[in-house]
Amino acid sequence: MIEARFYSKEGQGLRCKLCPNLCFIEEGEAGVCRVRVNSKGKLVARGYGEASAIAMDPMEKKPLYHFYPGSEILSIGGLGCNLKCNFCQNWRIAHNKTKTRFISPENLVALAKGRNSRGIAFTYNEPIINYEYILDTAFSARDLDLKVVLITNGYIMQEPLKELLPLVDAMNIDVKGFTQDYYRDICGGSLHPVKRTAETAAGRCHIELTTLIVGGYNDGMEVMEGLFSWVKGIDPNIVLHLSRYFPNYKMDSPATPVSDMISLKELGKEYLNYIYLGNIAESDNNTYCHSCGNLLVSRDLFGVNLKGIVQGKCNNCETPIPIVL
Repeated sequence: MIEARFYSKEGQGLRCKLCPNLCFIEEGEAGVCRVRVNSKGKLVARGYGEASAIAMDPMEKKPLYHFYPGSEILSIGGLGCNLKCNFCQNWRIAHNKTKTRFISPENLVALAKGRNSRGIAFTYNEPIINYEYILDTAFSARDLDLKVVLITNGYIMQEPLKELLPLVDAMNIDVKGFTQDYYRDICGGSLHPVKRTAETAAGRCHIELTTLIVGGYNDGMEVMEGLFSWVKGIDPNIVLHLSRYFPNYKMDSPATPVSDMISLKELGKEYLNYIYLGNIAESDNNTYCHSCGNLLVSRDLFGVNLKGIVQGKCNNCETPIPIVL
């Protein structure tokens, strides 16, 4: 365990200031995330370097479709989360206990380099709660030209976010819904900090967004139009992944109908240039030029292939394509 950052002493306890939960943590106790602990008057990062899973994944699995498409990235997860989503797909590591093994930042970077990985993705559970580990690893990764990727719920305060962003190459930010009630009742959090994270990160690193569509909960027409309009206001070229919900953890509602997912994608295309559907086997997730419809990137069972991009432009109409290659 190492001393954590972004906290202050307050009365007989400590106030963690890493994420918007702003947990007040008494001696021997942990915050909502379960990994930031008050130990003898200091906030310590109990999860530092503790890996619950390490694997080489396709970049598209993160999902990141416009960041080195077709490449692979070493992915690492830890334990804990600072939200409490009823539908959590990784609850066994986010809200339960499982075996971990320690891997130092230097060894993780060496492992990524040895496997010819594009970089390191902090994923599976919420990476932000292991802030110090990400920071230390990112410095080492940059020295070896490895990309740093965060798959995150975006639930972080602005000060630590702005300090971390210069070391991050890409983020997929999970915008779980677009109402405060949904965040409070279903996710145990607040919408505004997540919006602020996306707005701050845009333009400072590559970002893509993901929303898990839970039928009857966060898929209302006006709500989704609000989401699409907000993303467009940041940048209409930002990729939005709409992922299909399946029953998991504490939520047993039926899986979201595929027809509803398709309808939402069509609605979103009126606002945004790039929308993809996730958790639907038959979905067309190729990338097409938003100006002329030319096939740019094909994605199928045989892999990912760049078809129509030359020097960052569509090879048919020469429209600039916002894909990192």
